[in-house]
Amino acid sequence: MAKIDEEALAEAYNRALALEKAGDIDAAVKAYEEVLAIDPDDHGGASVRIAALGRGEAPPKAPDAYVETLFDQHAEAFEDILVEQLGYTVPMMVRQRLQALGLGPFKRLLDLGCGTGLTGGALRDMVADMTGIDISEKMVEIAHEKDLYETLYVAELEDFLEDNDDEPFDLVTATDVLPYLGALEPLFFGAAENMSDGGLFIFSSETMPEEIMADRPFLVGPHQRFVHAETYVRERLAATGFEIVEIGDINVRMQDGNPSPGHLVVARKI
Repeated sequence: MAKIDEEALAEAYNRALALEKAGDIDAAVKAYEEVLAIDPDDHGGASVRIAALGRGEAPPKAPDAYVETLFDQHAEAFEDILVEQLGYTVPMMVRQRLQALGLGPFKRLLDLGCGTGLTGGALRDMVADMTGIDISEKMVEIAHEKDLYETLYVAELEDFLEDNDDEPFDLVTATDVLPYLGALEPLFFGAAENMSDGGLFIFSSETMPEEIMADRPFLVGPHQRFVHAETYVRERLAATGFEIVEIGDINVRMQDGNPSPGHLVVARKI
């Protein structure tokens, strides 16, 4: 791998951010394109920022290098930021929905994008054996310290789902994973391939009003997070062998003092 010119990269990235803040979108996009030329792996998420500015096609997912860097950087403060500052309670919502629907206990959980183990902690007493996977090594280290999971992996989700040959799981969760993915087929298909028939797949997604989505399946929102149309989520689930148990409207988190609307989806593998 060619060595990145860190100084040139920092200069271009800071210039792009300043231009974006100043409202000069054309110049900002040009500067983000310079960032991509210096760092094609896109550790800084320039491609996602270009899409968030409404230029170019939304990438099929956030670059792996960007997601890994982002979460490695924030691992130590992650729970404080997410739970205390952004009011994130999706793991407890997952628990509440499972209990309300009378589902569980479960034999084997696969927690995709497990992070520091918030979902694992919420479900620990409902599952006999828990496996967590995350792209961020630092996040997995923190989850490991909590001693919640029987097994933990550091890996990219879609690669893991494709290569894994463990015995199937009867519960798969993906909380706060979809905001880093555009196209959902690889995730949904991979989840189905690793599940037992009748197993449950539970995940959260973020969305925006229909007039903003404008019939697009997904787009990058103003906070560099992917949002998905409910119709697209439903279509992809049906196409990959799931039936929907329920889709509920939720507030995923607070962002700049405003709620981020989304869905909590419970699906069953047919």
